[in-house]
Amino acid sequence: MKVDLFDFHLPEELIAQTPLADRSSSRLMVLNKETGTIEHDVFKQIKDYLQPGDCLVLNDTRVLPARLFGEKEETGAKIEVLLLKQQEGDRWETLVKPAKRIKKGTRIYFGHGLLSAVCVEELGQGGRILDFEYEGIFYEVLDQLGKMPLPPYIKEQLDDQDRYQTVYARERGSAAAPTAGLHFTEELLEEIQAAGIHIAFITLHVGLGTFRPVSVDEVDQHKMHSEYYQMSEGTAALLNEVKSSGRKIISVGTTSTRTLETIASACDGKFQAMGGWTDIFIFPGYEFKAIDGMITNFHLPKSTLIMLVSSLASRESVLHAYETAVKERYRFFSFGDAMLII
Repeated sequence: MKVDLFDFHLPEELIAQTPLADRSSSRLMVLNKETGTIEHDVFKQIKDYLQPGDCLVLNDTRVLPARLFGEKEETGAKIEVLLLKQQEGDRWETLVKPAKRIKKGTRIYFGHGLLSAVCVEELGQGGRILDFEYEGIFYEVLDQLGKMPLPPYIKEQLDDQDRYQTVYARERGSAAAPTAGLHFTEELLEEIQAAGIHIAFITLHVGLGTFRPVSVDEVDQHKMHSEYYQMSEGTAALLNEVKSSGRKIISVGTTSTRTLETIASACDGKFQAMGGWTDIFIFPGYEFKAIDGMITNFHLPKSTLIMLVSSLASRESVLHAYETAVKERYRFFSFGDAMLII
């Protein structure tokens, strides 16, 4: 299957640069995965498409303010560091720009010395392993000095950093937001629960691989980056109960989908408390074992995300829906509008 089969024309002006003032006022496209029919609504009406006993599964990861701007010790040269993955203690895998300035043994200062780092290993493609030094609590220092790692297609500055967090974000560790969840407000979540619809949480820490383009011609040649996931006993028990009662499991976002399918694939279609690393790649031909529907945003052409969406509904239905979204001037990507596939 060719990657080009997932291409579509997207006018640049439809890429949302800023979030809406009211999270839940974004538009909602509802795509029937069986018939391909489309309805148009607003996100705050999402519960109208769910039934009592159904379950929404949300990813409660919290985005780290992982972009740091510092200076090289010897020369004062400006250096940008992006935290990717904590290895152990204060040692992190990072991306550095310009990487050629940072060799093994180089020290970088941030915030006039409030934080510093020493390069202990050089990796490919701008990667560096850094050991950080600071006084106090690392995450408090990071909150003070770091910036949100917005996707490369967002050119505007974000005035309120919390707008790139879900209202239920708890577990620190993501390099990017699970953006399908950005549409929920606390009030909407309360309305959904009051309607008898369950809400469950999993954790998957989103890696930068989510922004990396597919660089192969054939879909099945692409290799996903590994991301850390976790499911609690309470969530596993609830999901097993929902499934056995014949109600629907609706994942909120591709990250929740990948977590649920990773676990169900390992447990014969059931759920159990577990955690680890997943590099599951879902594309057309995949047989879903966990979810019945999904809430998601509108994704990049030829991305692994549109491939995943095209495996739940058909590729033809999804591309038709995307053509409709362009025609109807839906907003695309992280701060854009939403789609419910059910």
